[in-house]
Amino acid sequence: MTGLQWNGDELLVLDQTLLPGKSEWVRCTTADAVADCIVSMKVRGAPAIGAAAAFGVAVEARRLITEHADLKPSELTAKLKDTVERLGKTRPTAVNLFWALDRMAKSLQECTATGCTNAQIAAALREIAEAIARDDVAVNRAIGRYGMSLFHGPVSLLTHCNTGSLATVEYGTALGVIRALHEQGWVKQVWVDETRPFLQGARLTAYELGEEGITHTLITDSMAGHFMKMGEVDAVIVGADRIAANGDTANKIGTYSLAVLCQHHGIPFYVAAPLSTFDLQTRFGGDIPIEYRNEREVLEWMGQRTAPEGTAGMNPAFDVTPAELISAIITEQGVIHVPDRERIERFWAEQGGTK
Repeated sequence: MTGLQWNGDELLVLDQTLLPGKSEWVRCTTADAVADCIVSMKVRGAPAIGAAAAFGVAVEARRLITEHADLKPSELTAKLKDTVERLGKTRPTAVNLFWALDRMAKSLQECTATGCTNAQIAAALREIAEAIARDDVAVNRAIGRYGMSLFHGPVSLLTHCNTGSLATVEYGTALGVIRALHEQGWVKQVWVDETRPFLQGARLTAYELGEEGITHTLITDSMAGHFMKMGEVDAVIVGADRIAANGDTANKIGTYSLAVLCQHHGIPFYVAAPLSTFDLQTRFGGDIPIEYRNEREVLEWMGQRTAPEGTAGMNPAFDVTPAELISAIITEQGVIHVPDRERIERFWAEQGGTK
C-alpha cells in the first residue's frame, strides 16, 4: 500500500480525504498541484509530505523545460528556488518537509556551480526525489526492526493518528513497528484512536490495519484513559512531525494527553520517527511552530455543521509532548531511551556527527 506513485514524469497522490469510502488518485504535473495536495491534506504524514514536495520540485522542473524551451539554466534555477520556497510554506510543523526541500535546494546549488544544462538540472532533481522516496521505505523498515526489539512477546498497543504507508512512502513509522510485530505474531490488539477532528485514525489507520489483517478496535480519543486503567494497553506508540534538540516532540493533537495518561498508569510511551524528523536547531518544544487549521474542521463534519451558530472553534493540528514523558524514541539507527538533550547529542555523535 502507498499513497504516492511516481512514474518519472508525474506524481500520483491518493486523495486521503476520500478514504476509506473512495480511492481516487490526483495527477500532479506541477508544483502548484502538489502544494494543493499538501495543504488540503490529500497527502499527509511528515515523511509523505517531504517526499511529495521533493517530487513537486522535480515535476515543476520538467514543466518549465517543456513549456519554455528558451529558458536559460540560470533562469530555470531561479524559478525552481521560488518553487522550493513556495512548497516550504504549505505546512509549518512537519520538519521532514524542509529536510526534503533542503536536499532539493542543495542539488540546485550544485548544478549552478558545475554549469549544468536544463536537462541535467531536471535529471538531478528527479534522482534526488527518487532517492528520498526509496530511502524512506528502507528507513521505515529499519524503524520497525528496532521498535520490535523493545517487546518480548504478544502485546496490546494503542496508536494515535496515522503513521503507516499512507503517511510515508511505504510501510510506516509507528505503524511500521506494529507491522513488524504483527509479522512476528506478537500483536494481540491495536487500539486505534479516532484522532479528532480529522479522524485520521478512524479513516486511515483502521483502513490500513484492516488491509493487513491486523486485529484492531477503534475508540474515541477520550476512551484511551479508560482502557489504560482497565489494563488493556501495554504500550502506546506514535509518530512525530518534529523532534527538538532536547527530545520534546510535536505530533498530532491529542498526543500530549496520551503521554500524560501513560505516565499516570505506568505505561511505556514510544515515539517512532526517522532521523530526518529531528530538528537540532530547535532547542525545545516551545520553539516548534504549531499549525492552526480552519475552525470548520472542528465545527463541521462532512460539510454539516455540528456546533450551534455563533460557537467559535480552535483547531491546532499538533501539540508538543515534553521529552520527560517519552520512554524512548525509535529511529532507523537505533533507540534513544529516556531521551534528553545529552542523550540525543551523544546519539548523533555516534552516528558520525550532528544534524
